[in-house]
Amino acid sequence: MASTYHQVYGGWKSDPERFWAEAAKAIDWSRPWDSVFDAEAGMYGQWFAGAECNTCHNALDRHVAGGRADQLALIYDSPMAQEVRKYTYTELKREVVALASVMKNQGIAKGDRVIIYMPMVPEAVFAMLACARLGAIHSVVFGGFAARELATRIDDARPKMIISASCGLEPGRIVEYKPLLDGAIELAKYKPERCLVLQREQRRCDLVEGRDLDLADQMARERAAGANVDCVPVAATDPLYVLYTSGTTGQPKGVVRDNGGHMVALKWSMENEFGVKPGEVFWAASDVGWVVGHSYIVYAPLLHGCTTILFEGKPVGTPDPGTFWRVIADHGVVSLFTAPTAFRAIKGQDPDGTFIRKYDLSGLRALFLAGERADPPTLAWAEAKLGVPVIDHWWQTETGHPISHNPVGLGMLPVKHGSPGVSMPGFDVQVIDDAGHPVPHGKMGNVVIKLPLPPGCLPTLWHADDRFRDAYLAEFPGYYKTADAGYLDDDGYLFIMARTDDIINVAGHRLSTGGMEEVVAEHPDVAECAVVGIADAVKGQIPCGFVVLSSGRDRDANELEREIVALVRDKIGAVAAFKTVIPVKRLPKTRSGKILRGTIQKIADKEDWKMPATIDDPAILDEIGEALRKHGIGV
Repeated sequence: MASTYHQVYGGWKSDPERFWAEAAKAIDWSRPWDSVFDAEAGMYGQWFAGAECNTCHNALDRHVAGGRADQLALIYDSPMAQEVRKYTYTELKREVVALASVMKNQGIAKGDRVIIYMPMVPEAVFAMLACARLGAIHSVVFGGFAARELATRIDDARPKMIISASCGLEPGRIVEYKPLLDGAIELAKYKPERCLVLQREQRRCDLVEGRDLDLADQMARERAAGANVDCVPVAATDPLYVLYTSGTTGQPKGVVRDNGGHMVALKWSMENEFGVKPGEVFWAASDVGWVVGHSYIVYAPLLHGCTTILFEGKPVGTPDPGTFWRVIADHGVVSLFTAPTAFRAIKGQDPDGTFIRKYDLSGLRALFLAGERADPPTLAWAEAKLGVPVIDHWWQTETGHPISHNPVGLGMLPVKHGSPGVSMPGFDVQVIDDAGHPVPHGKMGNVVIKLPLPPGCLPTLWHADDRFRDAYLAEFPGYYKTADAGYLDDDGYLFIMARTDDIINVAGHRLSTGGMEEVVAEHPDVAECAVVGIADAVKGQIPCGFVVLSSGRDRDANELEREIVALVRDKIGAVAAFKTVIPVKRLPKTRSGKILRGTIQKIADKEDWKMPATIDDPAILDEIGEALRKHGIGV
C-alpha cells in the first residue's frame, strides 16, 4: 500500500491537539479532559488535563466486556522452566483482581508505591496490572539486580510493598532473589511494610515472619473467596509507574509515566507504527524490567486487544539459536520486536540460518529492532534469512514509545540501512550544534526534540523536577536533549550514530564510534563488535575495535587486524586513525543486551570504574582487561 505517513505527520504538525484528541477516542475515560494540552502546567505542559481514567480497565475489563473475553491475552513461554501457560482476557483479569485484592487487604491504595522485583513470570504482569487497577504506582526493578542497586530504588520510591520471587532462571544457573531482596531491605533507610513472594519450585526460600507473605497462597485465598476489586479512577496526569534508568551521577533517575497520555500514545502506535491489529499475536522479546517490557510486552498489546508473549529465555542457548523461531511458529506471532544484539548472537551461532529453515514462519510479517543501533550487516542478514521487512526504530526509556520509525501500519517507506526511519507524529526531531543552531542535512550534531514532548513521554523525574530540567531541558532551551548524536538526510530520515559521549575527538576531528562499528561489522568473519575511544598522548583519543568472530571462524589476529583496518580506512578515511583490533570471545553487555562501551573505555584508560549493576556476566570484564594487556593497552 502507498504510505500515508507524510499526510498523517503533516496533520499532526498542523494541529497537534486535534490529532491527539482524535487518537484519545480509542481509550475509555471515566471523566473527559478539560483541555487536550495545558501549556501552563507541569515542566513543559500536560496532556489530557482534568481527565480521569484507569489503565487496567482499558487493558482488561473493556476487552472482557467488549467481545474478547475468551481470546488469549497472555502466553507465558519459558524454555528455562520448560513450561507454557496461557491466559484468556477473562483469566488474566481474574488473576489481576485476585492479586489486587491481596494488595488492597494489605493497605495498598491510590498513590502508594509498589516495587516489583520479579523474573519473567506471569505474576510480574499480574502485579503491574494490579497496581494500575488500584491506582498504585509500580516501579519494576530488573530481577537479579544487586542488593545495593535495589536499595537505592527502595529509598527513592519509598514503597509500601515489594512483590518478588524466590528465584530467577538463567542458562545454567539459578539466581536466588530472596537473599538479594533481604539484603536490599537491610541496606535501605526506608523499610517496606510488606513483601509478597512467589515461591518457584526451582528454588524455594524462607519467608520473614511478620513481613513476608506467600504470593500464590494469598491469591488462591482471594480467588476462592470470589474477590472483586473495581478499577480506581485516577487523573490522566497521575503516575502509572516510575522506572529507574541509569544516571550520570550514579544515582538512578526515576522516569515517571502518566496514565492518560501513555495509553493514548501506545494504543495509537500498535496499529499505525507496528501494523498489528487487535486479536493478533505480538511478541516483544525483552524483559518487564526495561521500558520495552513495560510498553510492548504489557501495556500496548493489551490496550490494543492483542495476544502478548512473555518469554523467559535467551535468543541462544535455551536450548539453541532456533528458540525464537520455535516461539514464533508455536504461537502464530505476526511481529517480533527485539534488540539488535539478539540477532547478532543468533547470527554468530547460526550464520547460515540453518535453524530458521526448521520452522514454519509463514505468519511472521515483520521484525522490529530497537534498544541500540542496528548495524546494517545484521539488518541485511535478517532480511535475507527471514524474508520479511526488518525495521530499525529508535526511542528511549524517557519517551516510552518510538521517536523515529518506519510506520508499517501507515504503509512502509523505503528502508535505509543504518537509519531508524523518520520522525513519528508528536516528535519534531531536529539536529543542532553545541551552540543550539540547526546544522545542514547530512552533518552530525546533537539530536533534540522540539518541546512539548507528545503524550506518553516522561512529564518529569520522580520527586526531582530540578534534575529533570538540568538533565533534559536546560542545555538547549525549547528542546528536549536526547543525548544522542546523529544527522538527518534530505528525505527526513534520522541516523543515530552514537551517544553524545561516544563521539570521540581524534586530533580535533569529531568522529562517531557508531560509524566505525558499522564498517567493522561488514567484515565477513565478524559476528559482533564494539569501537571505543581510548586516550592517546598525541591525538587526544584514538579508536580501538573489539571483535567477536562468527562461530567456527578462526583467524590469525594480525591478518584480521590488517583487513579490518583497511576496511575502515577505505570507508571512513585515514582521519579515523583506526589501527587497533582486539579479538575477544565475547563483549560485556547489560542483561538487556547493550554493550558496555563506557566501561571498556575506562578499563583501557586505567580510569576508576565500578561494576555496572546491569552487567550480564562480570567475568567478561576480566577477559577484556587481559585482552587489552596482551596488546599493551591499559598496563
